[in-house]
Amino acid sequence: MVWADGDPRARLMFVGEGPGAEEDRRGLPFVGAAGELLDRMIAGIELERGQVYIANVVKCRPPGNRNPEPDEIAACRGYLEAQIDAVRPAALVLLGRVAAHALLASDAPVGRLRGAWHEVRGVATRVTYHPAALLRDAGLKRPAWEDLKVVRDRLTTGIAAD
Repeated sequence: MVWADGDPRARLMFVGEGPGAEEDRRGLPFVGAAGELLDRMIAGIELERGQVYIANVVKCRPPGNRNPEPDEIAACRGYLEAQIDAVRPAALVLLGRVAAHALLASDAPVGRLRGAWHEVRGVATRVTYHPAALLRDAGLKRPAWEDLKVVRDRLTTGIAAD
């Protein structure tokens, strides 16, 4: 089981889809190549990994590293909701389609969900591209950076500007 990493009192929480092979081996979320990129993204908004809280929609690696199935997401939903409730971050960032669909109850593409504030369990929530998607498509890096700057500004000023 890969539970979470970071500060349980963090002002910023990231949620991805589920652990991959390296995460499964090490017992921590986002520690492979996508994790290294996420660490750089966090540093780009003047924070360190230890200052944020990082979790996933599902807590165990799906077979063959496939996307989690709806029943797997449903089985882990209570755990994720408990994590969000316990941390009570000022902002939540959903990384990619699986996290966005799971927590926003939407099937809209990430490109349509990003660029606006949403609310999850009373927490201001932003959607952006998963770091693995950024590794596959460098053209998504600029929009993801814009999303993170909006989150950084929200944390700094408390204002939910788009």
